[in-house]
Amino acid sequence: MSSDLGFNKIAGALLATGLAVIGLNQLSGIIYKFEPAKKPGYAIAIVEDTGGPAEAADVIPDWGTVLPAANVTAGADVAKKCQSCHNLASGGPNLTGPNLFGVEGRKPGTHAGFAYSSAMTDFGAKHPTWTYDELYVFLRGPQQDISGTKMTFVGLKKPEDRINMIAYLRTLGDAPPPIPAPNPKAAAPAAGAAPAAAGAAAPAPGAAPAGAPVAAATGAPAAATPAPAKAPAAVAANPGNGGGK
Repeated sequence: MSSDLGFNKIAGALLATGLAVIGLNQLSGIIYKFEPAKKPGYAIAIVEDTGGPAEAADVIPDWGTVLPAANVTAGADVAKKCQSCHNLASGGPNLTGPNLFGVEGRKPGTHAGFAYSSAMTDFGAKHPTWTYDELYVFLRGPQQDISGTKMTFVGLKKPEDRINMIAYLRTLGDAPPPIPAPNPKAAAPAAGAAPAAAGAAAPAPGAAPAGAPVAAATGAPAAATPAPAKAPAAVAANPGNGGGK
């Protein structure tokens, strides 16, 4: 009898455990409902190309235009990145890099007391001085401009930072290179050029001005048209008939 009672207890426990497992499985299915994806794979967010303006090309600026308008104070702040390796004071010592006082207009690779790389001395043999153009390109990426230079600085990627720094370095010299005249191609339209009236279309080549006889444009004899006896004085003095500046 006792053995039967023990068997019943064990069977009851197993049955209760099975019911509990089944119940938990059903409950978890209700709480965490699984819905298979309509399409297999992973969703990857793609930024749509909206056809916005392309990044402006980094070209040599017109120094005659940008240097007079450069922010020298901002250039001094940018130059602080260089002062861990370069001294900027007149007569200052060389550090990891050569002293940069008066670098603009100086022959590359020639500052006294500094051991330059052969790459820089070779560059100096081909370039008489550090020009604004050469500094602009070099400061963008020294290693890319002169392969083998000791200068491992990554460079100034923003054109305005290089322009402002070059303007600042120009103040650190006894005789900096002169600022060239602005490039005429980059200059604004000449002053005094009168803009066309809004909405007025330019006459086609060879077409006569409005109000002129047809013969003036075609070369054909003008039809006999009685001329006014005398032009009013007000018309002769009207600037709209060619008397404008």
